[in-house]
Amino acid sequence: MTEPIVVATDGSPAATAAVEWAADDAARKHLPLRIVHVLDLTPYDIPRYPVSDVYDHLAGSGREILRQAEQAARERRPGTEVTTEMIEGEPVHVLRGQAERATELVVGSRGLGGFTGMLLGSVSTHVAGHVDAPVVVVRPGPPAVRGEIAVGFDGSPESEAALAYAFEEAALRGARLRVVHAWQLPTYVYAPSMVYDLDEVRRAHEDLVTGTLREWREKHPGVDAVPAVVSVHPVTALVEASAEADLVVVGSRGRGAVRSLVLGSVSRAVLHHAHGPIAVVRPKAPPAEEKPRPETT
Repeated sequence: MTEPIVVATDGSPAATAAVEWAADDAARKHLPLRIVHVLDLTPYDIPRYPVSDVYDHLAGSGREILRQAEQAARERRPGTEVTTEMIEGEPVHVLRGQAERATELVVGSRGLGGFTGMLLGSVSTHVAGHVDAPVVVVRPGPPAVRGEIAVGFDGSPESEAALAYAFEEAALRGARLRVVHAWQLPTYVYAPSMVYDLDEVRRAHEDLVTGTLREWREKHPGVDAVPAVVSVHPVTALVEASAEADLVVVGSRGRGAVRSLVLGSVSRAVLHHAHGPIAVVRPKAPPAEEKPRPETT
């Protein structure tokens, strides 16, 4: 059975934009679309101060949210298979579970429960980078079509996975792919200053990107992949690239991330500051080796 693209909705403007983005991507990838609404009763679960008929009210509202989302998806992409599901539980846990059976998980940048001044809500923060499926975070408003995708690459396994996802998206959209590789000279606080040959360092970074792209162009000869090797902070480079891109793709964490962190500092910062949709991609876990069965006599 083909795993669907799953999109979460709570009726907020960001969720509405997420449903439209997910419908478009499902159509491009010829995948079914499943729209999920999480019925979160946690704020009302106070035994001493019960709220009468809260379940019926929230469930009725949830069904209407799903009806409107399904209608919007079908009108946008009539040929796409669309199903809906309302699930009771805590949003982060529910969506992580949904991602286990999804090709991709799409969420809005901030739902109805977020603070108005925040760019990114707690749900999207705690889902992106925490599941094996790619997670796409979509901001509210109509999408701008510029014909370009940007991807961050630093040579780590996480960025290789991001590169694979970005090439696929670029091929399906017929878009240019800008491969952003940002580098900075290391700073040693407790050591004497070291002298670097900047031209040699720059050539080394350019060779890394050029060599990697050579391999990927053979797999996707129709994609116009353009290297962008810049000497700035990675967050600055990716946020600037997002202003001209339909989608920014990053790995869950790069070489500079602390190994124990699921979502690296660069990915987290780009999630907060990118101008448009951003996909966070984790490398696929290697399949577990099957243990040999004990011999029977």
